[in-house]
Amino acid sequence: MKRLAIIFVMGLIYTSLWSQQSKIPTGQLEDRNFRIPLIGEKAPAFSAESTNGPVNFPSDFGISWKILFAHPQDFTPVCSSELLELAYLQNEFERLGVKVVVVSTDRLDTHEQWKKALEQVDFKGREKARIRFPLVDDKDLQVSKKYGMLHPSTNSTRYVRGVFIIDPENIIRAVSFYPMEVGRSTAEIIRTVTALKTVDRKDVLTPADWTPGDDVVVPFVPSSKPVAESSVPEGYYKIAWFLTYRRLTN
Repeated sequence: MKRLAIIFVMGLIYTSLWSQQSKIPTGQLEDRNFRIPLIGEKAPAFSAESTNGPVNFPSDFGISWKILFAHPQDFTPVCSSELLELAYLQNEFERLGVKVVVVSTDRLDTHEQWKKALEQVDFKGREKARIRFPLVDDKDLQVSKKYGMLHPSTNSTRYVRGVFIIDPENIIRAVSFYPMEVGRSTAEIIRTVTALKTVDRKDVLTPADWTPGDDVVVPFVPSSKPVAESSVPEGYYKIAWFLTYRRLTN
């Protein structure tokens, strides 16, 4: 009987942790139809406290690429694994000229405890990593509101799971959301940033499943008429009249 009671209590705690039902008063539901900023729009600005001190986003991060990575709550298992992966990739993000900013709806003191605990984890047999990027306090949900991450039909913050990739001009270039049961792919985030930088630098497009080093696509349809192979410029090749690839040398 005692064992059943313990299991029941643990189940309630676990359910509460994942349901995120206590964050927002029910009476505020009608005021929470917040809009997700779209690709091509300016990134909404905000000021908040973080584990690295006060943050003014995006102005504090200059002309770098920026990634805003949002979480519904500290210490949740999926979110914890994501932060550990981001920590191990910090040097790679720096190499790409990318600044990472993490947002979570818990308080700053909880962020500090979460950060400290994560830095003691030997994840996947790798060395412990020190977290250098800021964890922003969004307990008042100002960031979640500005970035449209509060669902209007539920009294929950469980959908605060957005990733916003923002360019040096502070324009949103990519947006993705994952459910809190499924961890986000840090490899896909890096691939997307690399693709966007390649697109901007080379005036090309990247095809499906493109990875750095692959050939790219010409961003126009030259002609619907048959073209002699000899007329195709060196370094280009056609898959179809509407699909021309280009080899990148660097």
